[in-house]
Amino acid sequence: MAKLAVVYLSTQGNTKTMAESIANGAKSRHVDVDVSSFYDTTVDEVAAADAIAIGSSTFYYGMLAPIEKFVDELVQKDVDGKIGAAFGSYGWSGEAPHMIADKMRKAGMNVVDPVLRIQHIPNDKDISECERLGKDLAENIKKR
Repeated sequence: MAKLAVVYLSTQGNTKTMAESIANGAKSRHVDVDVSSFYDTTVDEVAAADAIAIGSSTFYYGMLAPIEKFVDELVQKDVDGKIGAAFGSYGWSGEAPHMIADKMRKAGMNVVDPVLRIQHIPNDKDISECERLGKDLAENIKKR
């Protein structure tokens, strides 16, 4: 079965909520999903998936340092041609998802656009957008 890895780093739980909603959307399309904090997975486990979604909240106009290190290690693996997505919550500026997507593209991943950015706590409409991204990822995996 096709597999999606959804990895996140969330400071206040908002990006975690997004990750879980993305996973729910993909599961509704019968794709195996592993959703976890980057603390609870390894770069090798994530790189083995057919598609990879990475989320980070934005902190001081960038992604959080631990997830940046994780992404940098991930793109050194054989991820060329894999499907990718970037997402995250933010309070003011929201650059982290764009930075993640840029690193994915440079590694040869096919990134689903636009990146998903949600300001503050996800509301019902935002949750639907996250689920839509999960469904889009699932459909892209199945097309491969």
